[in-house]
Amino acid sequence: MISRRDFVVGASGAAAMAAGLGSLPAQAQTVDLLKMFVPAAPGGGWDQTARSLEAVLRATGAVNGVQITNVPGAGGAVGLPQFLNNWRGQGNSLMVAGMVMVGSLIANKSPLKITTAVPVARLTGEFLALAVPASSPFKDAKDFVAALKADPTKVPVAGGSAGGSDHILLGTIAKAVGVPAARVSYVAFAGGGPAMAALLGSQVAAGISGYGEFGEQIKAGKLRVLAISADKRQDGIDAPTFKEQGIDVELFNWRGVFAPPGVSDADRNAMIAMISKMAATPQWAEMCKQRDWTQITLTGDGYKAFLDAEVARIEGILKDLGLA
Repeated sequence: MISRRDFVVGASGAAAMAAGLGSLPAQAQTVDLLKMFVPAAPGGGWDQTARSLEAVLRATGAVNGVQITNVPGAGGAVGLPQFLNNWRGQGNSLMVAGMVMVGSLIANKSPLKITTAVPVARLTGEFLALAVPASSPFKDAKDFVAALKADPTKVPVAGGSAGGSDHILLGTIAKAVGVPAARVSYVAFAGGGPAMAALLGSQVAAGISGYGEFGEQIKAGKLRVLAISADKRQDGIDAPTFKEQGIDVELFNWRGVFAPPGVSDADRNAMIAMISKMAATPQWAEMCKQRDWTQITLTGDGYKAFLDAEVARIEGILKDLGLA
């Protein structure tokens, strides 16, 4: 069972607890206490990832205890400085973050980059869906793209915060089909509820979110999915990919874990080994299945290379959108 404990600890509290903890022994088979930093509020995707990691690491005997600290704000831009400064050198610590943080840091003109933390492992990817009201004249993604090419300002699309994964997907679609990304009409909402209401009320032409966000309304026949941003068709989902409709777009809202700067190579390698071993367990596979996450495990130097390319790619998209 996933623990429902919510540890909300401020920066001073995190630093105080850190003072009494040693780093992770490089050869340790079981970690006595793993500290996880989540730069978001309890309940969201990063928090779900942390608590899923806790459940599997406990179940497989990799850790004896887990302490989760939540510091929400601005897509991770508030929490990241605390992790980099207050958790520095703590070899038994991990931060959960992902693509949303990359976009948020750029959009908020932060001097920091996610790569300042030490990449340990990319774990999961969640594809996004482009959905429309059931009464929409758009029958597929080709119809949507045709309207976008005709006049992108007349195709308002609802999604999450500006610069987030939903916005990035719309910019990626525009770029792929030759539409200036800065001209797209993106309507940002603070939460899924208001965005869904706008979509169901036909106040916007379409909406972008994780497929799961649309699931109930799709089953109820109130929404239709035009395309998903996965690399291939997904089992149990009756929706084509963008690519099979001739639109060269693929996007996963990825999530992963990072160690704080200043950790030793031995501690970094021990963390990579622990997470790699966990990611290969049937318990993790089942957890990902339950949460509709795609496993896209990539560790160590490979993850770092991916991040360097990803930061550059997203920065380019956000520049096209006028957000960087």
